Amino acid sequence: MSKKANKLVIVTEKVLMKKVAKIIDDCGATGYTVVDTGGKGSRNVRSTGKPNTADTDSNVKFEVLTENREMAEVIADKVALKYFTDFAGIIYICEAEVLYGRSFCGPEGC
Repeated sequence: MSKKANKLVIVTEKVLMKKVAKIIDDCGATGYTVVDTGGKGSRNVRSTGKPNTADTDSNVKFEVLTENREMAEVIADKVALKYFTDFAGIIYICEAEVLYGRSFCGPEGC
């Protein structure tokens, strides 16, 4: 058995990590995963955050599972409106199915 969810993905500059995390928490999400990442986009190549690289030159990727799309869209709007004029970033939403995840699915499981 699985439980339907929305996966919100936010990729942005590492200097925004605490600020984006606060928005996610303030919007009521129960948790998120964040990892160092890098790549190439419209604002040039970004480091992967490996040693000898300044934090200002690397990116992070947040993954947030939400039970409803509305919460994901509110988080996305707040992050984009507040930061994406001055900082690099992309946000997208995917449909997901949670197979295992006690805190997301509840003690009875998915």
